[in-house]
Amino acid sequence: MNHTATPDLAATLIAENFSRDATGVLHVGGLPLTALADTYGTPLFVYDADGLRRAYRALKQAVAGFAEVDYSVKANPNPAVIRVFHAEGAGAEIASGAEFDAAMQAGVPPEKILFAGPGKSAADLDRVIGGGIGEIHLENREELCRVAAAAERHGTTVRVALRINPGATAQGGAMRMGGKPSPFGFDEEDLSEAVDAVEAEPRLHLVGLHLFAGTQGLKAETLLGQWAYGLDLAAQIARKIARPLETIDLGGGLGIPYFSGDATLDLNALRAGLPPLIETVSTNPLLAGARVVLEPGRYLAGPAGVYLARVLAVKVSRGSRFVITDGGMHHHLAASGNLGQIVKRDFPLVAVSGGEGVSPCTVSGPLCTPLDVLARAAMLPTLAEGDLVAVLQSGAYGLTASPTGFLSHPPPAEVLVDGGQAASIRSRGD
Repeated sequence: MNHTATPDLAATLIAENFSRDATGVLHVGGLPLTALADTYGTPLFVYDADGLRRAYRALKQAVAGFAEVDYSVKANPNPAVIRVFHAEGAGAEIASGAEFDAAMQAGVPPEKILFAGPGKSAADLDRVIGGGIGEIHLENREELCRVAAAAERHGTTVRVALRINPGATAQGGAMRMGGKPSPFGFDEEDLSEAVDAVEAEPRLHLVGLHLFAGTQGLKAETLLGQWAYGLDLAAQIARKIARPLETIDLGGGLGIPYFSGDATLDLNALRAGLPPLIETVSTNPLLAGARVVLEPGRYLAGPAGVYLARVLAVKVSRGSRFVITDGGMHHHLAASGNLGQIVKRDFPLVAVSGGEGVSPCTVSGPLCTPLDVLARAAMLPTLAEGDLVAVLQSGAYGLTASPTGFLSHPPPAEVLVDGGQAASIRSRGD
């Protein structure tokens, strides 16, 4: 069964993040997408720096007094995007040596970077430890040994945290990351043994906990429950090592609405639920001095971006309308429904210049596969060759989460709009 993002969701997102002018043309950061498409070509990713800042500031204010907010680089690793968040005070969570380089290029000090991920290579560990990384999150015994060996090679002691795969009661969100067999982290039932293994390594200094129970969470109560669970696990580690923790990383997982029926995460409800968690931290001497951190990516970057594609052809096949564009799953796998979704649902997709005569259509890309579909039942006006469509909620898990090499089409350009000025932050084909 297919589900379609309603025009109401798209209209709401445009009102919250963008605008249309008197002629109906969609603007990002005050600039018409028609002009940006003419200047930079299509397909094209466009990000609004003010939108990135609004999301960061809103979340930072909502969790003030409880947690700091870092940026999960995997959501969008373009250094220009990272730089916007760093200027707002965010550190960076990375998942590879290349993301470490991107964060450094964006100006993030190495001591404000933490490294997570279940398969850190010896080469990447040498890269980040040699670069002075602030913290590495351990996820298995072999990795623990690799980090210790790399620390020995570099003649240093590395600050580490344990990523814990929590019990079933901590699960939540659209994609469970805990509460089941998982490649991520040490199982909760093995916490004590994992602590002992780290403490036995003289080159490792255990400073914290990392918990990531689920992603794309849209309910405040789910997130609050996960965070409370994480604080309990942190207290267990601190009691085990008999010293205060320095870091409690409660992960990201904050979601954004993509589909009909999705509710926007209620930051007021999130804020209202924090006092018991703040009390838990402040009244426990083993936790009170710790830096509690959230490291979302999608929530911060997603709403500020659009993916722009130009119509190549419009056809009717056996009574169904197809709009064929120059953009597709090779640039935006998530919008195609092929990034882990079981039920393929349409991202909010709109005509850049508006129009009349709205009716359902399939929006497909240029690739030679039936999987290359950006929307299966999009409600769009009459379109013709040369018109533009825009996929909303495309600032996160877009270009770098897609099979850009498939059929050898050139990667699209990326543009950042800031203060009414557009700047290329990745050239077409780069």
